[in-house]
Parts: sequence; C-alpha cells; structure tokens
Amino acid sequence: MSQNKINIQNGSCPVYKKCGGCQLQNLTYEEQLRFKQNKVVKLLKSFGRVEPIIGMEQPYHYRNKVQAAFFTDRNGKIRSGVYQSGTHRIVSVDDCLIEDKTADKIIVAVRKLLPSFHLTTYNEDTHKGFLRHVLVKRGFATGEVMLVLVTGTPVFPSKNNFVKAIRHQFPEITTIVQNVNPYNTNLVLGDKQTVLYGKGYIEDVLCGCRFRISPKSFYQINPVQTETLYGKAIAFAGLKGNETVLDAYCGIGTIGIIAAKQGAGQVIGVELNGDAVRDAIQNAKANKLSNIRFFKGDAGDFMRDVAEERETIDVVLMDPPRAGSSEVFLRSLIKLSPKTVVYVSCNPETLARDLAFLQKHSRYTVKKMQPVDMFPHTQHVETVVKLSL
Repeated sequence: MSQNKINIQNGSCPVYKKCGGCQLQNLTYEEQLRFKQNKVVKLLKSFGRVEPIIGMEQPYHYRNKVQAAFFTDRNGKIRSGVYQSGTHRIVSVDDCLIEDKTADKIIVAVRKLLPSFHLTTYNEDTHKGFLRHVLVKRGFATGEVMLVLVTGTPVFPSKNNFVKAIRHQFPEITTIVQNVNPYNTNLVLGDKQTVLYGKGYIEDVLCGCRFRISPKSFYQINPVQTETLYGKAIAFAGLKGNETVLDAYCGIGTIGIIAAKQGAGQVIGVELNGDAVRDAIQNAKANKLSNIRFFKGDAGDFMRDVAEERETIDVVLMDPPRAGSSEVFLRSLIKLSPKTVVYVSCNPETLARDLAFLQKHSRYTVKKMQPVDMFPHTQHVETVVKLSL
C-alpha cells in the first residue's frame, strides 16, 4: 500500500462539496487506499485472498480526458464547469486537482475567447446558441492534445480565426474537431463532426504500444495506473507464446494489442461499437501486429458460436462496463471453457455478483485478486481477477 500521506482537506478545493466528483477528498491518500482495500476485501473475501491495493505515487492531475459544460448565467457572464454529481446543475470550475492542468487551461481560454468572436453558449431550454461542451484529450506519453468543440449548430462563424487564436495560445494542440449535437440529450457528443485542424485524432503510448484516440474513442483516463492495471492482467494471463486469447469488450483494442505484443500466439478482439473496431484495426496496424484480428459483434454470441464449432480459446480477457457481465455472457463463457479467465472490473459489487455466478455454475476458481487505485480521491476502485478451471 502506498505510503503517500499528502492530505487534501475540504478547503483546498473550493467546490469539493458542490461538485461531488471527489467523494474521498476529506481523507489522506493513505486513508483512501485503506478505505478502498477494505471495501474490496469485504465484497470479495469469500473468493480468496485480496492482494494489497496498488496506489499512485502522485495522485493528482491524472485525468487525460477533461470535459466541461458551458452556460451563460443570469448576469450574462459565460461560465464553464462540471455537472454536480447526480444532477444536471453545472458547478463552475476553472481548475481541478485530478484533471490535466493543460486541459483545464485550454477550457478557460476557450471560454474567454467566445465574447471576442461573438459566440454564445447553448441554451437547453430555448435550444438556441452555439457552444455546449468542450472536450480535451491529451496523450501523456506523446504530448499530443485534442480539442473538441461540441456545438448546437453546424454553423461556426469565423472558425478559421478561432482555430488560429486558440492555437496561438496553445501550440501543443495537434488537432481540433467540431462535433455537432443539436439534440435534447444527456449525451455530450453528437453523431456529426468536422475536423477543423490536424488529423482528427491523437495518439498515445501505453505498455509500449501506440494507440489512436478519436473524439468518441474509449481510452482509460489514467494512463499511469492503466499500465499497472494491464500489466497485472497480462501477468495473470500467464502467456507462453502459443495461446489463443479472446479480448471481450475490446474497445479500441488496448489490452488485446498489449497481449499480442507481449507473448500471445493469436488474439481475437470482439466489440459491438463499430467506431471502436475501426480504431482497433488501425491500432493493430500502427503496432505492426499480424497476430490479432477484430470482429464487430456481441462477445457472448461470439463465444457461444466458437464453442459450438469446438474451436479452442485458451484465455479470455474481459473488461466489462460498471454494470458487469450479463448472465448470457457468463453462460457463453462457461460453455467456451477457456483454461484461464482474466476479469478486469471497475465495480467490485458487480464483480462479486459475477464471481458468485461462475463459482455456482462452473468449475472456475479464483486464483488471484489485485485491486488498483485508478481514480484517486473518488470511491471507484478497479480489480483484476484471475480464474482457472
């Protein structure tokens, strides 16, 4: 467990109580790790020993993806910030202890530029106005920065001059994208987008592999701890060089590509999101890998079909959303019966539920459990579990 004793009291973040994003800021980091360790142990101790949680050396400014909502207050002043936890109320924020510093500065600069370009903020009640959200993604390893301007209308007056103005202040911005979202929705990004500058994507390096990140790509927001998390997952897989590995919920192919580069014989990635599959294919090419393939589809259906055709999968890597896996998926996994399953979980409650199902309905037993603190100062905790037949 980390011995980092930096104490963040409520007063050091002026919007700590209003925002609700960092629920554990009233604890020292050492106390936060102890709280999370106890939480995981309480939920998973019936399955075996839980290893000590792996914390961060520097648990600040780790988020490589930052987004802000824009609005105009009653006094006509343009503001930007985050939605208060569990509400649709926006809390004004200029800088945040867990967000990337450069991203925060870019968002403030965009806000200050709007009046000089006569650009307004979007009003959700009248459905009029221009700017709804700003999204910034930064590659920590490459230094590349993406700026996404989410607008309520495709019409962008003086867009070329606006791009020049923001790039003059931040020459590290390598691409700028306008995303159009005219709908009454809680989703930040819309379906249509236009590249205003650069390639329309950035790249980052993780575990020695290069990844393309587009506006809609899912990419872990804490790259430092992601290397730790995925390193444990690959170690738990115990790759010898001749295994066939299935990367379920593969997204842009991150963990599957790392497995392909670090010792797997063959890797198959399955993902429902077509945009993510396209990114995954490009990422495999960028890493010059010929031992990995990607398919668009439901991972549960894919596993069931493979089992019916009596093909062998040696290892399944699964990284489901917070809701965990469905019973249909788990039954397909049992039918496929790989020798090893590595479950990467972002929710210990649903992890405990899924492990209990596998323990009851299959011959799988839990061999190792490793918590990792991916999101310091929040209640969230990731856990990697190895199961074997």
